[in-house]
Amino acid sequence: MFNIISGWLGKLLKGVLDLKAAGLKKAAIIRGPLKKDKKTKLLTRRLRNGDIALIEHEDLDWVAAEALLRCGVKAVLNTRAFCTGRFPPEGVDLLLERGVHLVEMVSGELFELVAEGDLVTVSGGSVFYGRRKVACGKVFDDVLCRQAYREVIRSTPFIVDAFIKNTLDYAYRERGLVTGKIPMPVLSTSFKDRDVVVVIRGKGYRDDLRSIRSYLREKKPLLIGVDGGGDALLECGYRPDLIVGDMDSVSDRALLQAREVVVHAYSDGRGIPGRERLEKLGVQYRVFSSPGTSEDIALLMAYELGAALIVAIGAHSSVFEFLEKGRKGMSSTFLVRLKVGDRLVDAKGVSRLYAPRSPATLLPVVLAAGLMPLLTLSAFSPLVRHLFQLILFRLKFLP
Repeated sequence: MFNIISGWLGKLLKGVLDLKAAGLKKAAIIRGPLKKDKKTKLLTRRLRNGDIALIEHEDLDWVAAEALLRCGVKAVLNTRAFCTGRFPPEGVDLLLERGVHLVEMVSGELFELVAEGDLVTVSGGSVFYGRRKVACGKVFDDVLCRQAYREVIRSTPFIVDAFIKNTLDYAYRERGLVTGKIPMPVLSTSFKDRDVVVVIRGKGYRDDLRSIRSYLREKKPLLIGVDGGGDALLECGYRPDLIVGDMDSVSDRALLQAREVVVHAYSDGRGIPGRERLEKLGVQYRVFSSPGTSEDIALLMAYELGAALIVAIGAHSSVFEFLEKGRKGMSSTFLVRLKVGDRLVDAKGVSRLYAPRSPATLLPVVLAAGLMPLLTLSAFSPLVRHLFQLILFRLKFLP
């Protein structure tokens, strides 16, 4: 009887504590300056530790989530849904694991109601400016994240089927990437018989780049940054030899420090993206008009200009990675890899292949190696043994 009562009381106490913890979590208040931009990659350049981010980003991808996390945001307010079920919410899951408060489907008027840098308060799904409630949304928590994972698992066969059909359809239309002759831009950089490292802004690209530092130091390959990949090179202490892309996610600093810049122009004649920006900065550039993604033309250019080996860092390869980037197929990537495959080494995920041992773990081995000659000397030298005996004798008479 006593065991039954004690067990019942234990459950009751646990329930009370759980309710109290839930109430405390619900009552949690987050204050900070609001930084806003409808393009997340532009916003991350201005965010600082402790800021609250306001974005318009449906299906937040892993790269964007990692960038927000690196900025040290307290909360992320999204006028769209964090996950619609098109791909796994790995990026959102990453933010939740680090304790970032997430609110989705926030009223779009918040962009106009609050100025950049103004202090706001977030309580649950409500946003307050001063004492006035200016917006509300839906808190995205671990329960919704797990539910999103389950929805993606159920819809995966249909998503992959549509992706394959789209890829094969466009692969035939874009077959000229393999069978045709594409005019290359005239560059001052020589690729002939040199190793080339192409850095793409994909999942884990910073870690992979750092993991091949010894290779970069010894081989001194040409360094190509694809848009934001140019900034990744600068962060690791390397100057890009070439930046390739449509100039939508690379910083002014990277463009000014790169030795050469190639703009990926639209193949349908829509013009040259980023032209005004480059001319305003005074950056000289070449134009490469071709179908496909910027990472595709970077690999294709390195191949056609005679690179001996092409190392791709952070390249997109899986169905869900392409869906994260808003692409419904990978026809150009499929074709380009067919062409450059004999010279291409995909180093994506190399940082997870082998984790070098920390120097601290080798300290006992170093100390043991240093003490070994001393121990050997003391074992065989009468003079050293006599010295140790004198020291021990003096220690016995210490007060």
